[in-house]
Amino acid sequence: MPLPSESRADAERAGVHAAAGPMGPTECEASASGTPSDSGTPSDSGTPSASELAAAMRRAIVLSRNGPAWGVNPRVGAVLLAPDGTVLAEGWHRGAGTPHAEVDALSHLGDPRLALGATAVVTLEPCNHTGRTGPCSTALADAGVSAVYFGISDPGVASAGGAASLAARGVRAVAGLLAHDVEQSIRPWLSAVRTGRPFVTLKWASSLDGRTAAADGTSQWITGPDARSDVHERRGRVDAILVGTGTMLADDPELTARRSDGSLLPHQPAPVVIGARTVPAGSALARHPEPLRHYDTHDLPAVLDDLYDQGVRSVFVEGGPTLASAFVRAGLVDEFVVYLAPVLVGGPGLALGDLGVPSLPDARRLVIDSVDPVGADVRIVARPAPPAQPAPPAPTPALSAPQKETARVHRNH
Repeated sequence: MPLPSESRADAERAGVHAAAGPMGPTECEASASGTPSDSGTPSDSGTPSASELAAAMRRAIVLSRNGPAWGVNPRVGAVLLAPDGTVLAEGWHRGAGTPHAEVDALSHLGDPRLALGATAVVTLEPCNHTGRTGPCSTALADAGVSAVYFGISDPGVASAGGAASLAARGVRAVAGLLAHDVEQSIRPWLSAVRTGRPFVTLKWASSLDGRTAAADGTSQWITGPDARSDVHERRGRVDAILVGTGTMLADDPELTARRSDGSLLPHQPAPVVIGARTVPAGSALARHPEPLRHYDTHDLPAVLDDLYDQGVRSVFVEGGPTLASAFVRAGLVDEFVVYLAPVLVGGPGLALGDLGVPSLPDARRLVIDSVDPVGADVRIVARPAPPAQPAPPAPTPALSAPQKETARVHRNH
């Protein structure tokens, strides 16, 4: 069921390409802008226009954020469109063991027959395996949808292949719709699945001159209450918080995610301590609602591997400078969240120690994603810069034409 010419053009302007074959799945690139440029007029064939598809995907991304950011499952949103582009139903995934976004959307149809000939717009390729729930590719095909547009392919080994399964059932499967936007919306989960280790966020709060503590060791509080609330909200979106035994013994942290009144947020990250020293029985961590995980090792990749095997997909590294520097040296930080307070402290209490940078050209470059005021402080979110690409070799100079022999240019023959 190939797209008619107008719908095909609409799809290409929206950043997707129709499959070359009549029903084959497609792996596509998003357009540079990720935004369709058509007027939004539905095609005469009854297929949603490019702007309607793009609007549905943007809505699906918003819906996906209703789901939990932690756990082994990605946040996914879905929108079902009628042939004329109107929204029939919406859905999102609420966590492990609950209906996936596509099935959730189907369940909100007032009449199941409305799915016949509908178009599903889903942030992630519909899954193709049976776990706690059945495959979404089968659910969509069984419901009678005629086309599925999704942002990015499922990177999971067991769950991938939904597009091919849909195509085998005669359902058009088109990838790449607003792919960049979808990538960013589930970046931690995608990174974890692609690398086989949890997504690592390194956080610290420091003075403007990079100090996390005064010379006497005091560190509470460098930043203000708004910054601290922001930290707790971010804690409440990850699977685990990691600290070293030095910070654990010096600060006796709770490692919980709390509201400003001190009450606990609904989701609590697991506390993780790394280092050889013993955790005191009466420490605050003993009162944490989640069991403590203590790794008597300095092998950070091994720790992350074990956490991944336990279902951890995102971790927050909070301290101290020894552990933070070790993660940076090992190249294991995916995101930096730094809070800067408008205060100068001086002294030895630096946020980071030795990073194995012998000279400025060897510095670890970052790309800044955002800079935002948080109360009286400033929050900077950054990520490691991609490796520099080697410069292309200089072109070989063209050989100049031999000079003609003149009275002033003599050749030996």
